[in-house]
Amino acid sequence: MDFDNEKGGILNSQPEHIRKVVEESLKRLRIDRIDLYYQHRVDPNVPIEDVAGAVKELIAEGKVLHFGISEASAKTIRRAHAILPVSAVQTEYSLMIRDVEKNGVLKTCEELGIGFVPWGPVGQGYLTRKIDAETRFDPKLDMRSTFPRFSPETISANTPIIELVKKFAEKKNATAAQLSLAWLLARKPFIVPIPGTRKLDHLNENLGAINVQLTPDDLREIDSAFSAIEVHGGRMNEEQMKVVDQTA
Repeated sequence: MDFDNEKGGILNSQPEHIRKVVEESLKRLRIDRIDLYYQHRVDPNVPIEDVAGAVKELIAEGKVLHFGISEASAKTIRRAHAILPVSAVQTEYSLMIRDVEKNGVLKTCEELGIGFVPWGPVGQGYLTRKIDAETRFDPKLDMRSTFPRFSPETISANTPIIELVKKFAEKKNATAAQLSLAWLLARKPFIVPIPGTRKLDHLNENLGAINVQLTPDDLREIDSAFSAIEVHGGRMNEEQMKVVDQTA
């Protein structure tokens, strides 16, 4: 994906472009190999087989070690995997956003032995209990300012979710963020969440999630409670969702 200051992300997964940006990245980073190279969004104008083929050549040359795909459908994952083993699939997944449980992505990863990397594992901040209806997001620096889920009205409507996370976190003597991360870690052994943080204290808090042990009974109780609550607001804005692969 190319980035333009005015237009934002522009998809370009042409094989020659993939090779060009890999070569440029290696030069900028002063490294010989990229350990995990993601197609950050599926390009509808380029067959995924061509993308996988291009990365396969780069792997053969020693310039890339593993191939990953972000926000891909189960069908696309299977097509790519048939050309080149996919090592990781990255998609939003959390207590709030459970799409991958229903659209076959998680099942496909388990079947094919692919690692699953949930981004937004604490709900893009929601599940930390550090966001409320008074929170404002800088439109120049924070994309959440354009996401339906982060309007003051929607944040207020989602209060029951935050209260539920608080309830279960307190039972485990954990923070809300730790409970949210522990829930993902307890679901499947091939799930590795990537919480984003800009502060050291948040990083240390996140690391504490490994000490929160959830039993099968805990998971059933949490899932049952969350199934009764409606999540308000889309996970990204309309433009962002246009480049999410939802191929049936």
